[in-house]
Amino acid sequence: MRHILVCFICGFYFVSTLTAQVPKTTSPSDIYHSIQKLNFLGTALYIAAHPDDENTRLISYLSNSLHARTGYLSLTRGDGGQNLIGPELRELLGVLRTQELLAARRVDGGEQMFSRANDFGYSKTPKETLKIWDKELILSDVVSAIRKFKPDIIINRFDHRTPGTTHGHHTASAMLSVEAFDLANDPNAYSDQLGRTDLWQPRRLFFNTSWWFYGSQEKFKKADKSKLLNVDIGTYYPMLGMSNNEIAAIASSQHLCQGFGRLRTRGSEQEYLELLKGDLPQEKSDPFEGINTTWSRIEGGDEIGKILNKVEAEFNFKDPSVHLSDLVRAYALLQKVTDTHWKRIKSEELKSIIEAVAGLHLEAFTNQPFSNASETIEFNIEALNRSNKEIVLESVLINGQPKITEPKTLKNNVSIKNKISIEIPSTTKYTSPYWLMETGTLGTYTVKDPNLIGKSETPRAFKVTFDLMYDGIKIPITKNVVYKYAKPDKGEIYQPFEIVPEATSHLKDKVIIFADDSPKLIPITIKAHKNKVSGSIRLNVGDKWKIDSNIQQFNIEKKGDEQTFYFNLTPPGSEDESKISSILTINGKKITKDLVTIAYDHVPTQTILMPAETKVVRLNIRKSGQNIGYIMGAGDEVPTSLEQIGYTVHSIDPSEISLNSLQKYDAVVLGIRAYNVVNELSFKQKYILEYVKEGGTVIVQYNTAGRWADQFDNIAPYELKVSRDRVTDENSEVKIIAKDNDLVNYPNKITNKDFEGWVQERGLYFPDKWSKEFTPILEMKDEGEPATKGSLLIAPYGKGNYIYTGLSFFRELPAGVPGAYKLFSNMLSVGKNKLENKEKVKG
Repeated sequence: MRHILVCFICGFYFVSTLTAQVPKTTSPSDIYHSIQKLNFLGTALYIAAHPDDENTRLISYLSNSLHARTGYLSLTRGDGGQNLIGPELRELLGVLRTQELLAARRVDGGEQMFSRANDFGYSKTPKETLKIWDKELILSDVVSAIRKFKPDIIINRFDHRTPGTTHGHHTASAMLSVEAFDLANDPNAYSDQLGRTDLWQPRRLFFNTSWWFYGSQEKFKKADKSKLLNVDIGTYYPMLGMSNNEIAAIASSQHLCQGFGRLRTRGSEQEYLELLKGDLPQEKSDPFEGINTTWSRIEGGDEIGKILNKVEAEFNFKDPSVHLSDLVRAYALLQKVTDTHWKRIKSEELKSIIEAVAGLHLEAFTNQPFSNASETIEFNIEALNRSNKEIVLESVLINGQPKITEPKTLKNNVSIKNKISIEIPSTTKYTSPYWLMETGTLGTYTVKDPNLIGKSETPRAFKVTFDLMYDGIKIPITKNVVYKYAKPDKGEIYQPFEIVPEATSHLKDKVIIFADDSPKLIPITIKAHKNKVSGSIRLNVGDKWKIDSNIQQFNIEKKGDEQTFYFNLTPPGSEDESKISSILTINGKKITKDLVTIAYDHVPTQTILMPAETKVVRLNIRKSGQNIGYIMGAGDEVPTSLEQIGYTVHSIDPSEISLNSLQKYDAVVLGIRAYNVVNELSFKQKYILEYVKEGGTVIVQYNTAGRWADQFDNIAPYELKVSRDRVTDENSEVKIIAKDNDLVNYPNKITNKDFEGWVQERGLYFPDKWSKEFTPILEMKDEGEPATKGSLLIAPYGKGNYIYTGLSFFRELPAGVPGAYKLFSNMLSVGKNKLENKEKVKG
């Protein structure tokens, strides 16, 4: 339902970035709005650090009110955040958030770009950020984006002058933008780019400020506003039946995995732009004032402008097809201009409008979601003209190769359908996200093809071009080949058509923990992506690890079928970390990939090829207790990790929580952000605390400060104030300050070595105030900051124990960090030491 609503509201010009979608539906109002955009030759670029940093209100205003070509450069893909709707984290979360950004741009009318920066997690300073990102590399990407997009104005979301007051990524994005503003026009800066793009000098650079950046509304009222533009972005669009802020809210609400669904707002609202570089507009409500945004800005554009401005002025809402001849004539003139930048952009816009006014339906689809090299596949080609204009389909080309060469007249509302069989070339590349195809660093992705840098997605492997002829003018319109099918409960569905290997292998667990030296059977599932696939599978293991037989043969008859093979893996006698990987050999070709699918209703289905590998960890770990109850929060893999070391983990339905239901567990764990996202906990908290009072152990993992239901006076049995304190350096020194406490002694002795090898961070949202009943266990800090003791707190309550921890176990356990497993086992085992001693005395 959400998808249908968005398409209706936003019209066809909003969906230009979608790679697989329901065919565009356009109303005359949509077409007219697109013609207005066609007649504005101005460009704005918005720059920030992450998905959801962008101001959708301003992007929508620039695109839909001013009609500017508007882009959002997000330096990262948001890999370092959390996921409120599913299990995807790190690279897969980056893929999901990329698609949510594209969904937002389809709503607000913007275009989406990225750099090679990896969202490595929260950073307190831009100095740390730029060191991990490799400043020169990411600065080159920002310069490249400016040179390619050629913005007249650039708008920064954050202030480059206030390091340390916000996320280091935020400030770094603004600092890079300020520097790139001048470098983009410097022939000595990143000259290797100039073979692919040209120098460019933006006219103005703004900071999208607000009262919030001044500390209070009172301070903002008193501030010097001589360099501030004031823009009312609350405008109403009668033809769309929506206000700008309504569109912006829908766009922002596409960020579902970050919990950004929000109410729509209406009415006047001010946005402020502070001039940082360039000339100050005389009209302080128009950031483009004084910039030529008419067709006259390009040589030969005057005549084109006369035609298209006349179409706009005399637009026929009852029958837009009457403008087809003028639009085609303008298109022909546009092909003669020498300005390749505007020629490319406006040619695509014009072709979309021509397609819309003629009611053309042009489509290329398959009946299967993917194929592989050397396979023969059938493409369905359909062309339909729903106007009374005489349009001829001259030819159809697939990836530039003519496949249909006999011209056919497209008669009014008479569909032309063809089936074309082609053999996919053996050199065809896989269509996995390009930024994940090579191993990157902590701070950056590795992209070997410079032509891909900055793109939001991997270009599709197959494109079909429909060569149309009207009034003697040839108009090529290109479509991606898509997969189309129907479901009884959902109707018609479109997905990207992908190229994948002949087969892939999957290891169920991304980390396998060996709590002792006993061997384990490792299951590896092979899935065929073509008929009659045969070959061998081998498990590659580290030197200290042993395997009974590391090569087995497989033969799978039908595409889509799976076979599971088992390898008996024996760990070393002492603690060790290693990787095992699955290697398929098919006709001499080695395949080391696992095919992962991300499927949500609000974004196109994604298929990602990831390394078919697993981390294996040999631990000397002890534990007490067996049955663990887990109340899932925003989503994490901690339950699976606990099962790896021998616990039996039971998922608890929050609606069924009672004292009686909890008492069967040796400990109860609340997942990350449980109090933020599980509304039932506001009614069930009393039972959780009663369970502790009666002798149970409760472990509460991190929650975002101040974002739980109003019913909570306190989430703990005693005073506990969660703050925004965090330690972002995963290698920071950790001091054990409660050395005699069971949490660091039973059943595993915790030492400083157990805090080695942590990933992304130590933890987040540590309490900064707590009652005397709590004992802080650890002390840690980031460089240059005071130490914090709130990362791990324990308090006795009645007969049991309440533990609050902001340590990022949700990252460390799935990453196979040995010390994190030992410490978590100790938390689950707290209090069991005394029970065991009592049992011994009784015995």
